[in-house]
Amino acid sequence: MRDLESLAIFVRIAEMASFTHAAQSLGIQKGRASNVVRRIEASVGARLLHRSTRSVQLTEEGRAFYTRARALLADAEELNAMFSGSDATMRGRLRVDLPTELARGTIVPALPSFMATYPDVQLEISSTDRRIDLIQEGMDCAIRIGAIVDETLVARRVGALRMVNVASPAYLQRQGVPRTLHDLLAQGHRMVHYAPTLGSRPFGWEYPQADGDGYGTLALAGSVSVNSVQTYHAAGLAGLGLIQAGLSSLTEYLARGELVEVLPELRPEPLPVSFVVAHRQNLSRRVGVFMEWAGQILAPYLDR
Repeated sequence: MRDLESLAIFVRIAEMASFTHAAQSLGIQKGRASNVVRRIEASVGARLLHRSTRSVQLTEEGRAFYTRARALLADAEELNAMFSGSDATMRGRLRVDLPTELARGTIVPALPSFMATYPDVQLEISSTDRRIDLIQEGMDCAIRIGAIVDETLVARRVGALRMVNVASPAYLQRQGVPRTLHDLLAQGHRMVHYAPTLGSRPFGWEYPQADGDGYGTLALAGSVSVNSVQTYHAAGLAGLGLIQAGLSSLTEYLARGELVEVLPELRPEPLPVSFVVAHRQNLSRRVGVFMEWAGQILAPYLDR
């Protein structure tokens, strides 16, 4: 088991290209990580990592060793789980990256049920709306909303997130309740503009085409532009304009009457939701059970 632990340390260093970051992600001292690599190199009789003050890179021998090490670790985990009679016996660290609002409004509130079933799993959650590098950040898996643009990732689509059009009661009282697409312009409605990078062209008001042929975009005026989902929701709650967002993140506001759905027959196109890992070998038992559990939690908000 010590050899397996050493292999796991080496793999994390190779993936994160950093002794410091790998040690931090594993909860060990940097010196221990360095010693482990030196012992492995002495044992195999080859230099596995190029070290410099700025980066750590695999040598040719290191790449071959890394590939076999990953496979051995995956096989060892599968072997350990073969005769486990209870889910409660599963243990170890699981690092997951989630979209911020999905984590806050849906996944984290349901986590007590997951932790009660798997009390020995040490769960680490990263919440961000930027597309992080799973390997560099040392993540085991992630949930992604939207298209998967990185073809090196292994993705499994689980459904499409239902989207809704909403506004605050104060905004609708001031501006009127739109009943048709034409009302958005005739009543002088404004939307909160969202763009991942401020200064870039914001997304317009999306709606399904009348002939059923895809979705169109209406250029709707707006006085506020934001670049984060949390601020986007906050602007809608503050009555700064109409917003279009995922149903899972808005359910609590709709239930309390802080937001009201409008144009329910003209909802935006649902966004694809996928489970993502950096390598097929990352589909460990811990990753598998988390994906299955998260899929059940998300199911009420997804179109299959």
